[in-house]
Amino acid sequence: MTKYLITIALLVLATTLETTGDALVRIGIFERLGLDRLPLLALGAVLLFGYGVLLNLAPLPFERVVGLYIATLFIVWQIVSYITFRTIPSLAILGGGFLIIVGGLVVSFVSAAE
Repeated sequence: MTKYLITIALLVLATTLETTGDALVRIGIFERLGLDRLPLLALGAVLLFGYGVLLNLAPLPFERVVGLYIATLFIVWQIVSYITFRTIPSLAILGGGFLIIVGGLVVSFVSAAE
């Protein structure tokens, strides 16, 4: 159980870094001009690197981490998207997200029981 709690904590941190890094890169590309882009792009790159490191520190086999990662990514992405861009997910996105979360849980936990 501790292994899963550590994994979930690492994944929440990793996906927070990834989604925030992606948002900063997007803002740098589309909302800034010239040299004003560089700090956002550089910070985005640092956060994306941190995401990669944290994801790979999770104490589960990679094929099981991927399921939890995808489920966590969807949830965190919606939160960051709302905070950063004030985007509210549509019913279609929420429905698809539900399937993503269920699929991620199946990949991580059902295959582990086999």
